[in-house]
Amino acid sequence: MIRFFKRKDFFSAAEKQRIIAAIRSMEQQTSGQIRVYVEHKNPYVDPVERAKEKFHELNMQNTRHCNAVLLYIAVKHRELAVFADEGIYKATGTGYWDGAVKTMIAAFKAGDICKGIEVSISLAGQALKEKFPYEQANDKPELSDDIIYGE
Repeated sequence: MIRFFKRKDFFSAAEKQRIIAAIRSMEQQTSGQIRVYVEHKNPYVDPVERAKEKFHELNMQNTRHCNAVLLYIAVKHRELAVFADEGIYKATGTGYWDGAVKTMIAAFKAGDICKGIEVSISLAGQALKEKFPYEQANDKPELSDDIIYGE
């Protein structure tokens, strides 16, 4: 595929490092996995459905304990969603995740998107820590901690 434009990174190098550090910090306290997916715009579907689609495309449903969480952000359309695997929803219920989204929205409105993501990672990590504690003997990262960028 030939690209006629260069994709501009949404985050500065320092912000990327903050987000990745937040993911790694939380994953040291839980067997759960957290990822962040950012794309320029959502191709006109419900953000939760888009998050679900990306969750499955990234094979996040294949974690050992079904305990992965995806934070989805469509920058241009100003949309976001949190999509968690079935093991997490069974353990926490959906209300918990609605709170994570509201927290992200508040930070985004205040102009600090990176901070909103960090706080949401922390909230997701706390839920994972309670329901899926770290298993020191068996635990190893199942998914990359890097931010994933779409088109």
